[in-house]
Amino acid sequence: MSETPSTEESSRSANEQRQIVRERYAEIATEDDQQSCCESTPGEEAECCDDSAGTNSEQLGYSQDDVEAVADGADLGLGCGNPNAIADLDPGETVLDLGSGAGFDCFLAAREVGDEGHVIGVDMTPEMVGKARENVDKNDTETVEFRLGEIEHLPVADASVDVVISNCVINLSPAKAQVFAEAFRALVPDGRLAVSDVVLTAPLPDSVAGDPDSLAACVAGASTVESIERMLDDAGFVDIQIEPKDDSDEFISEWDDERDLSEYIVSATIEARKPTTRV
Repeated sequence: MSETPSTEESSRSANEQRQIVRERYAEIATEDDQQSCCESTPGEEAECCDDSAGTNSEQLGYSQDDVEAVADGADLGLGCGNPNAIADLDPGETVLDLGSGAGFDCFLAAREVGDEGHVIGVDMTPEMVGKARENVDKNDTETVEFRLGEIEHLPVADASVDVVISNCVINLSPAKAQVFAEAFRALVPDGRLAVSDVVLTAPLPDSVAGDPDSLAACVAGASTVESIERMLDDAGFVDIQIEPKDDSDEFISEWDDERDLSEYIVSATIEARKPTTRV
């Protein structure tokens, strides 16, 4: 199928797109209730996820043990899956989280890689990085650090990480091909990519595709499976596997009060490997 023009092809400049996203997630990071940016009736938990916030973590594939293992303030409900579930992390590995937010996936990864491992979270929103660094102390860990930076220009050395994870963030980038190229650069030979993100299954209505709020809500920037496969291949990755999750309509359908977004996007797991030698 032909792909609806994404944020990469829109009339907005890359800087304008990043600013839209940065402002929205700065607002989420500084929310007093640290739970959801959605409005809710007093005494009731917010159920909407219109601005990529507030989705129940167990709906995304996390266990109750996962949720309880991380101190309050790190899980903002911003994802569309659980990248750690597909990362197969081993003790001693170095993990890089693209768009790490308040650090939830980083702290879960730290449990898997242990005291000999290292987890680096990268986020372009200063408020999120500040919140995540506060959460390091709350989670009593010395193996997790957070760096301010854009995922298109990762502040890490070449071939320095074993695994790259990300949770519903790459769709926000105005330069997704560059994100995958940077992930490839950062990985050691035979390193792997394990990502949860949304993919486009049908052309978006113009009212959604051109809406700044939909961009920041992990909707308008989604790409098709075919497009992501092509970008990963161009970056040099092999063993590419993209698996849409049909049951994700259960939470995606709650992201917008006016339309069922599951008619256009679906959550997917995206896996790939950097070969031992460049092919």
